[in-house]
Amino acid sequence: MTSKSFVVLDNIAKRWAGQLGVENISLDIPQGAFVALLGPSGCGKSTTLRLLAGLEMPDEGKIIIDGNDVTGAPASKRNLSMVFQSYALFPHLSVAENVMFGMKVRRVPRAERLEKLRDVMEMTGLTGYEDRKPNALSGGQRQRVALARAIVAGQKLCLMDEPLSNLDAKLRMSVRKDIKKLQRDLGITVVYVTHDQTEAMSMADMVVLMKDGRIQQIGTPDQLYSQPANIFAAEFVGAPPMALIQGRALPGFRDDFSIGVRAEKIDLAETGKGRLKCQIVDCEFLGAETHVGLEHELAVGLTLKLDGLVQKQVGEFVEIGFADKDLHVFDKNGCRVEFKRDEQGVST
Repeated sequence: MTSKSFVVLDNIAKRWAGQLGVENISLDIPQGAFVALLGPSGCGKSTTLRLLAGLEMPDEGKIIIDGNDVTGAPASKRNLSMVFQSYALFPHLSVAENVMFGMKVRRVPRAERLEKLRDVMEMTGLTGYEDRKPNALSGGQRQRVALARAIVAGQKLCLMDEPLSNLDAKLRMSVRKDIKKLQRDLGITVVYVTHDQTEAMSMADMVVLMKDGRIQQIGTPDQLYSQPANIFAAEFVGAPPMALIQGRALPGFRDDFSIGVRAEKIDLAETGKGRLKCQIVDCEFLGAETHVGLEHELAVGLTLKLDGLVQKQVGEFVEIGFADKDLHVFDKNGCRVEFKRDEQGVST
């Protein structure tokens, strides 16, 4: 734990009937940070959030929030707010009543409740919707009500469990910006669970990538993209995923290495001058660019990004090139290794 840590998870473990939930989860989160717990379904990210919230109790380890050991404390004693995937709004209450419900339970004076309501309605763009019931709101508006309710709680820590997964793509982008702006303006610490790498990469200061109940990598979005710690991180972060080439396909690399390369680092090469000869298997136009899928017997996931609309014939053979400086090397266990060329051109 550092002196600047606001939230600390120290070697947390949770198991059910001997089955792994999460293991060896250690995190130091500074105050005011936006942290995304990212990973596929079943990786342990929601379990980690529930342990932090006090909705589950750890079998091992310690949880500290704002200097207080809350490992065994109930959720009500942890001084945090939560935003759920399901919005969790009372259907029979108006927007204003939903937002003020927690304050009413805590017996906040009516004048203070109304003042906070006015402020948060303006902040979340909900002014004028105070008297509406949740069923008269769009999905994005309902999520804003849930955000408003979390904001008026006045807690310095807010936990969010896949809050945007029920929204369509356009709304997700809009509400994503709202959440990030609110977090920045209020200076609160956010721990945000998502399986969507776009959400994690665009919103978070720090990303915690998880798999099978364990942390795979912690870092900034750029670090996860540019310096993946292992093959899982390389393939999970980035769209399209990083391509992987067997070491024996490239002269100078060990046979048991896997060589990773991002699509934007691959170029078309003149005949006879490329590093790999591949066959085109698909061509996908995405507006600003065209993704050309390539096949090679010693590689998986090869994709070539070309600007604008480019017509390529499926079945055609092309040669591709890439620079050594843009390659990522992984050992036989899938872990990242640093490499350089020696005088004989062999990578070490």
